[in-house]
Amino acid sequence: MGARAKAIFPLALVIGVLSYLWTEFSLNFTFHWVTVSGTDLPGAVGVPQNFHLILPTAFISWGLFFAAGGDNAAFGKIFLAAVFGTVAALVTIPLAYKSAAFPDFWGIALWVGVFAFILVMILIAGDWYYVAGTFPCFAAVFLWWVATGMDGWAPLGADAANGGAGGATGLGAFGGLVSTPWAWVWFDTFVTLVCGLILGIVSGKLAALLTPKPKEA
Repeated sequence: MGARAKAIFPLALVIGVLSYLWTEFSLNFTFHWVTVSGTDLPGAVGVPQNFHLILPTAFISWGLFFAAGGDNAAFGKIFLAAVFGTVAALVTIPLAYKSAAFPDFWGIALWVGVFAFILVMILIAGDWYYVAGTFPCFAAVFLWWVATGMDGWAPLGADAANGGAGGATGLGAFGGLVSTPWAWVWFDTFVTLVCGLILGIVSGKLAALLTPKPKEA
């Protein structure tokens, strides 16, 4: 094994193992462990509660952590990016659907444009603000909002009385199974982004421990 491979292997191994553990944990959490009572039948998945973990979203902040430097400073940068990005989306969604409800998209487009402008303008506050991380976090909320039925904008986009279960096929992922009120979409996304950051810092620390130290001359 060459020197480059020896340097990369520990990080790849740690990330591979943590990716397996996160995938197993998040999917079981969402579809087996924390579900609406009486819906997790043998041989099937259950209806998720409004609070659930979003498997792919953690990989967004995990990747951003390494893109920002993969150190303690990067953790802080991406955490702030997650706060700014997700809160901007939290404000955008109700403004969007109150401006133009289903089937008109212009309200969504208008307010996404407005908050995209605001998020970039915050750069004037200083180098501590990492806009390259803010945008993916902003988008992550919208990704899950669309995937779960666009509650507020689309009719029957979520049915909170049924623990977030959609009222008809096509109103959310898994044929309406994962339909979620929009405020919970934000909260679930933010928590999962923080989980990805934790995976990032843990993977970096473990890889550093496993990476062979250069021999002293």
